[in-house]
Amino acid sequence: MESKTTTTYSMWSLFRNCRKACEWRYIRELVPLEREHSLAFGAVIHKCLELWHDGRDLGPVLDFIDRTYVNRTQEEDQRRDWHLASAMMKGYAACWPVEEFEVVALEKTFEGSIVNPATGAMSRSFVLAGRVDGVVRIGNEHFLLEHKTASQVDADYLERLWTDFQITLYSRYVEQALGIKIAGVLYNILVKARLQQSRGETETEFEARRAELIAKSKTGKSSAKRRLPESDDEFQDRLAAKYAEPGMFQREMLYLSRDRFETLQSELWELTQAFLDARRRGVFYQNTAFCFHYHRPCSYFPLCRADGSTNISENFYRKVPPHEELRDEASFEDAPAF
Repeated sequence: MESKTTTTYSMWSLFRNCRKACEWRYIRELVPLEREHSLAFGAVIHKCLELWHDGRDLGPVLDFIDRTYVNRTQEEDQRRDWHLASAMMKGYAACWPVEEFEVVALEKTFEGSIVNPATGAMSRSFVLAGRVDGVVRIGNEHFLLEHKTASQVDADYLERLWTDFQITLYSRYVEQALGIKIAGVLYNILVKARLQQSRGETETEFEARRAELIAKSKTGKSSAKRRLPESDDEFQDRLAAKYAEPGMFQREMLYLSRDRFETLQSELWELTQAFLDARRRGVFYQNTAFCFHYHRPCSYFPLCRADGSTNISENFYRKVPPHEELRDEASFEDAPAF
């Protein structure tokens, strides 16, 4: 008997948004050579939060950040991310010195059947698997713990959480895997500070500024001093002050309607049937409305624009088996919760 294909939320979400992108990733198994920075940074914070909630000891968390950005003294990108991750986690620990919840599970994986809602029969082609950030208990109720990093959190962002297909999907399957009722979701949102470490002035820049000040001065003199680069300690102090401000760490609790589970089951089944049909006919339509959905080109836009040119695929993409999120923390996304 042929084994069933493992699928994930990421796959079905991509198929729903753009079938062509789904084909590139899950059938052709292509991923861009360069990983999107926000996803890479989110994965680091994801691991930091797992370490923190597992032992509530900041030492291992900061040690993990140090080991992740080991080349920070030579590479500017690593230096920037090391500063932000360190300050973010120090601020997080200070913001939540005690928790209202009890941790039940962290990084819990699950796998379950996909069921035809009309007949109750299990799919002969697919199973669904995934990994949740955590399961927590508040009083007598259980909630999924969902971590998010975001550039900013406003009313629109919070409103979109209600449409989070992933959480409803995960809640349904975690209930089956753990045998507990999931009442809702506790979104744990960490905002990324936009501060930049000052690099100071070069001698040329300083002389130019000084000359400009002298030109405007009635005395023909200036007491201006060259601006020196901001030290790591000074920048960390500035970041710490930022992360002490209200709104940098937010939590939002949503309760799940049981009716949504039934809707979800029907939608997931429809997606499986549409996928089977697309695969059988070898037709995966491109959704051009999704090409710049997050105000940036889709990862597969260069490939689509070049009509799947092998020159593009061989030079800008590599083959990676699907469902990385089941193997590591690579799936941590801070993209808007569609």
